[in-house]
Amino acid sequence: MKRRTVATQISFALYSATNRMVRLHKPFLEPLGLTFPQYLATLELLDSAPLPVGELGARLDMDTGTITPLIKRLEAAGIVTRTRDSADERRVLVDLTPGGRALEAEVRGVTDKIKSACQLTQKGLDDLRRTLETFAHPADE
Repeated sequence: MKRRTVATQISFALYSATNRMVRLHKPFLEPLGLTFPQYLATLELLDSAPLPVGELGARLDMDTGTITPLIKRLEAAGIVTRTRDSADERRVLVDLTPGGRALEAEVRGVTDKIKSACQLTQKGLDDLRRTLETFAHPADE
């Protein structure tokens, strides 16, 4: 049997955890008509809309080639609008529609459902989030 290196074990653990998190969200997001990345974008917009496309992508750590089609799908679903920034025509602002805002309670409610599904205490979830944030964005970057 091959021995796994520490890096491989960490990579596998992160990959498995990511897949589990997406699977846990799926039954809660399907009734809302949202995919996991669309859910993350909607959450960010609930807190900060309107946002320029580039800033939304940066906050979600998505490049333009990923965020633009995601926003177009949300727009087609009637959840967001895209408009040119009147102060700078080069920028496109993304905002929630009234229909998108109407999803707020349901979208925000997913967090508590996931907390229950993960079977972690609030402290455990906070510790895990801090560890993952430190891993994803080390101080020396």
